[in-house]
Amino acid sequence: MENISVIVLLLSGITFLAILSNRYKFPIPIALVLAGLVISLIPNLPVVILKPEVVFLIFLPPLLYAAAWNTSWHDFKANLRPISLAAFGLVFFTTILVGWAAHEFIPNLSWAEAFLLGAIISPPDAVAATSVTKGLGLHPRIIAILEGESLMNDASGLIAYKYALAAIMTGFFDWGEASWHFFWVVGAGTAIGLAVGGAMYFVHKYLVRDANIEVAFTLITPFASYLLAESIHVSGVLAVVSTGLLLSYSSGEIFSHQSRIQAYAFWDVIIFILNGLVFILIGLQLSYVVKEDTNLWLWIAYGIGLSIFIFFIRLIWVIPASAIPRMLSAKIRQREHYSRKYWWVFTWAGMRGVVSMAAALALPLTMPDGTLFANRDLIIFLTFCVIIFSLVFQGLSLPWLIKTLKLPRHSILAEEYEIRLALVNHSIAHIEENLAFIEEDLLAKIKSKYEIKFNRLQKTTLPLDYHQKHLLNQEENTEQTIEDLFNQFTKYQIDLIEVERNYLKKLHKQGKANEEVLRKLEKELDLEEARLRMEMYDE
Repeated sequence: MENISVIVLLLSGITFLAILSNRYKFPIPIALVLAGLVISLIPNLPVVILKPEVVFLIFLPPLLYAAAWNTSWHDFKANLRPISLAAFGLVFFTTILVGWAAHEFIPNLSWAEAFLLGAIISPPDAVAATSVTKGLGLHPRIIAILEGESLMNDASGLIAYKYALAAIMTGFFDWGEASWHFFWVVGAGTAIGLAVGGAMYFVHKYLVRDANIEVAFTLITPFASYLLAESIHVSGVLAVVSTGLLLSYSSGEIFSHQSRIQAYAFWDVIIFILNGLVFILIGLQLSYVVKEDTNLWLWIAYGIGLSIFIFFIRLIWVIPASAIPRMLSAKIRQREHYSRKYWWVFTWAGMRGVVSMAAALALPLTMPDGTLFANRDLIIFLTFCVIIFSLVFQGLSLPWLIKTLKLPRHSILAEEYEIRLALVNHSIAHIEENLAFIEEDLLAKIKSKYEIKFNRLQKTTLPLDYHQKHLLNQEENTEQTIEDLFNQFTKYQIDLIEVERNYLKKLHKQGKANEEVLRKLEKELDLEEARLRMEMYDE
């Protein structure tokens, strides 16, 4: 009962902070972490421990699955080289250099313990990267690389963690076996994920016709993929990611419109709750990681030093990893968007999160001979420091960095315009080619909907001057919005929907509208309003 009360209180706090975050445009992950830190400082409150098994079984599969679902397979495939270099090469590079630095500069930390620390804090967090970079107008390729890296690097980080921990517990490490096992874990985990994705593709497309059941399957799928992979000791992370990418790519074929509406609404709430709990729980670990015998200021100095060192490790890796392929290949130079300014953005966005915290807390209390794990508390504290430093300092300063570098703000609005126009033209052509035989008045009415859309699109000035206006707004540091005729017509329609809705409420209060009829008509009006609002050019 006490745990349920704590969860309810945390959810209430998360919801309240989300309201403040939306109002004051403050990144919700950072607000939650800071709130957790503040709560941890209140004396005599019960300690809320982030249990590793809860993170790896309850939080990780759905969060990774949702992140993979919202990742474009085309962008992922197009940027597979930089994603793989970051997700595997950079993780191992960071593990090695952090291990060396920790052993050299932190007294009484063995080589195995130092490399274990490096493995724990080497992978940036998928949830943090997605949450903090959202709405910053970064180029799509940078977003694709950051999201792809954070999806895959948990696997390499956890593999390095497993072998470093085994070396501590057994006093033995075999490079040859570790290398072979790495490729097995990665390959088999990916294969299991694709197999689960293929099975769920068949289930959704041929067996299930009920929207509620389909949504339930979407919740079961990431857990099934993760547990199946982990049961044979391969990468559950890559299994979930590959399942998510496969089903997301095929979602247009396997889900009905009703299933998609329900699934997206359901998952929006689930991810909001899980993200909120994850970040506030990270902040709440302060009271757990700080012990009475902790040499607090010295350990904080070690933590800040490690955080800065990791930042420069990432920068050192990014420069040759992005520059050398361009030097060696003319195709890469022609195909890939490139700017040296993005070196800093990519480096700055390497924020650590819940997987690192869970891995640190999962360290055993004792060695096989029964003695205490000597530096366990130090490793957990340093991990906590790195997470807080990267989330708070780097997360808060990332918008400032983008503004300082004067990076052009990318917008998908012009792309949206082109796709809308192509859809309208294709629909009109289909009507003229395939429906010419129907009665003339009916044909005119059918075409009028698309002709109105076409005319509205032609009147909007968006594709011609959006970027020019936005650059001007950036220089003047204003928040002007684009006034275009496309929105005006849509707003009038929304106003009329509200007129209908108010009259429906009046009929209901007078007892003239049955409850079932009321809910059906309300849903129709709500869906129509949602559609119209999605059409509007409004950032």
